[in-house]
Amino acid sequence: MADTKQAERKAAKLARQIQAFSRKHGGAEGQLAYIGQTGTRIVLVGEDGGWGDLVAPSYPVAQQAAEKAGLTLHDEFDGEFAAKVVTGPYEWTRMAGIQIGGPANK
Repeated sequence: MADTKQAERKAAKLARQIQAFSRKHGGAEGQLAYIGQTGTRIVLVGEDGGWGDLVAPSYPVAQQAAEKAGLTLHDEFDGEFAAKVVTGPYEWTRMAGIQIGGPANK
């Protein structure tokens, strides 16, 4: 019983965070990715190309949060959905830079 109430509270909190992200970015879509014992990653992509993520303790909690927030979910992070992500200098420096010997690799 306590676990159910705790899961419901966590889903409600995540739903509020999803809704806040959506308001800030003119709407949002998402994808759920199981990340093992850590839980499930909720990947968010805003209509303006902004992106972020949240971590839920389990897949069912992530699904419940997405449903409560009215988040449109994609089965995979590919194609048109992935193409909506806008990356900037930070991402190129931190992610690509590490691979190609950029500033983040020094």
